[in-house]
Amino acid sequence: MNQIYQSFKIAISMYSKIPVGKIEWSKENMRYAMCFFPWVGIVIGGLSYGTFRLFVYLKQMGIVFSDSFITIVLLLIPVFISGGIHLDGLLDTADALSSYQEKERRLEILKDVHAGAFAIIIGIVYFLLYYGVYSQLTLRSITIISFGFVLSRTLSGLSIVCFPLAKGTGLAAVFADGAQKRIVRVIMMIYLFLLVSGMVLVGKFLGVIGLVSAVYTYFYYYVMSLKKFGGITGDVAGYFLQICELVMAACIVIADVILRGVIG
Repeated sequence: MNQIYQSFKIAISMYSKIPVGKIEWSKENMRYAMCFFPWVGIVIGGLSYGTFRLFVYLKQMGIVFSDSFITIVLLLIPVFISGGIHLDGLLDTADALSSYQEKERRLEILKDVHAGAFAIIIGIVYFLLYYGVYSQLTLRSITIISFGFVLSRTLSGLSIVCFPLAKGTGLAAVFADGAQKRIVRVIMMIYLFLLVSGMVLVGKFLGVIGLVSAVYTYFYYYVMSLKKFGGITGDVAGYFLQICELVMAACIVIADVILRGVIG
């Protein structure tokens, strides 16, 4: 039981800024860490949904914040909770992909601590797109988007124990080598079943749109990682997570806007 608890603490401490106290780091204690990775998404999704509901309630009480302020607050919640670890993967991978070098050179760029010009450009474009998407949020769309924070981490965690690794070192390799892979896969499939059921039951058409967009992004992630890097790394997994969340949010919001225009 202590091993499972330590796996929980390792996952939360690695993938969030939530304090968990002293951790007993060992390969044995990392066996089930990936099983708890999606729990960070539950926190982010819950806070995002709760924050949006709070602003709606305050508006009804006559306390009105600007749409820009609300959008920025919602944008920053995932960054503050995760500590930006996946955003770092997005920027590093963007740099590597923009280099048009061989696989070995791309992997070297992933390890470079310096941000290239393309990484900065991608970072700006990413948040501008996210800002545009979040500026169109409704209670219906934020509900399904909140599921997406859990779904993206479930798929990312599943890739760690299923996809080929680009190298034998790094964060992805550490968690993959230490993982009880069969158990992690089963747990992730249970999460997926619950998420699919929840998104379809709660969001209906919007839930289906969110799921389809996530599956499409996951397929792209698999093909791209093999072609460009020879497998996945921690940075590439973070890149997928960030892209998946943006694509899901954009597709859900666009579908919601269309539905409101058609149905009213």
